Amino acid sequence: MTRLRIALVPLGSLDLDSVVAFAWLDRQGQVREQGLSSLRALGQGGKNLSVECFLHPRDSLLTRLELPLLPAAKITAAVTCAAQALMLGASEHMQVAHSPRDVDGQVQIAWLDRESLANLGRLVHQAGMKLRGLYPAAYALPVLSGPVACIEDDHLLVRHGLQRAVVQPLQEEALDEWLLETGAGLHWVGEAAPQPSINTLAESQRWTGPAPGWGLHAGLSRNAVARGGWGRAAAICAVALAVWVVGLNLYAAREAAQGQRLKAQMSQRVKQAFPELPVILNPLQQARQQIAARQSGAATDPAQRFASLVQQAGSAMPFMSGNVQALVFENGELRLSVVAEAQKTTAEEDWKIPLAQAGIDVAAIDQGWRLRVAPAGQGTQDSSDETPDADDE
Repeated sequence: MTRLRIALVPLGSLDLDSVVAFAWLDRQGQVREQGLSSLRALGQGGKNLSVECFLHPRDSLLTRLELPLLPAAKITAAVTCAAQALMLGASEHMQVAHSPRDVDGQVQIAWLDRESLANLGRLVHQAGMKLRGLYPAAYALPVLSGPVACIEDDHLLVRHGLQRAVVQPLQEEALDEWLLETGAGLHWVGEAAPQPSINTLAESQRWTGPAPGWGLHAGLSRNAVARGGWGRAAAICAVALAVWVVGLNLYAAREAAQGQRLKAQMSQRVKQAFPELPVILNPLQQARQQIAARQSGAATDPAQRFASLVQQAGSAMPFMSGNVQALVFENGELRLSVVAEAQKTTAEEDWKIPLAQAGIDVAAIDQGWRLRVAPAGQGTQDSSDETPDADDE
């Protein structure tokens, strides 16, 4: 089955009698015939002839964008929103097409104003042909192992693969720099290769590239019944609102989880510092209350104070295990009587540090130790001042 391909002139000057370049491709995708003709004359070659059209470089608005991994249904909306910043006209008047997202997260996009697209569709129909595909100019080039490039009407056309292509105005300095970066893998279509070392392809190869599988022609079928600009804007706003709500919910859930972790850590630290508290409901408030009570010397429940002193002694004085002879709690003080050998093994006083940090005053007495809640204004230094005297005894 043969295919007809047409390289269009700028759409602003296109009519049925405009002279355009064309090529007939055989079943193997090779050029069977090429030349110049008009849309009217080409349409007389057959009834309902399908044609692939390639935009003039001036109309080939093409770029690449990086998008996050999104469901296929949302990629189109994301591409449309991102492309708005690149368009000179209103987005509702533009037809946007895009490639699938590649492994690098890149999406190739192209756009064309809907009025020009509709006018092209009418001209093709009037010429007796059916528009099979509409692509930017560079997608006519073949796909090879390296980039394929040519110059057309003062524009540089480059095709890097099935989906990726570039169309940009020709600048000599930029071209020389690009040729140095590209290296020896470049293929050049036509006779005017800028460097002798570049692999040159025949002029007919300009037409033999495979279609990318996406194009601007999809807008013709969707525009059969024109949609109002307000409806499109409302749809875009709805998508943006949905994305915003989902993002807000995810952020709130993350913050709530972090808050629960912080609260659990605070509760654990307050329980360690104030073991007399039976339940930790508001760790910050309860810690402030306990500190204020200790600093003011306010009386607390004797049973709670006894339990707190015993628990602190058990955790900070493990060397007393099995060596306690007597335990007396009186007037808020806990006196521990131990065997003489146990008291001699505590010459190093590092074990007193966690007791002092918990607000417990410890001092040596005859055959043991005395523990009590430190009075207001007395800290670690007071406890350490008493210890040397006790050790002298």
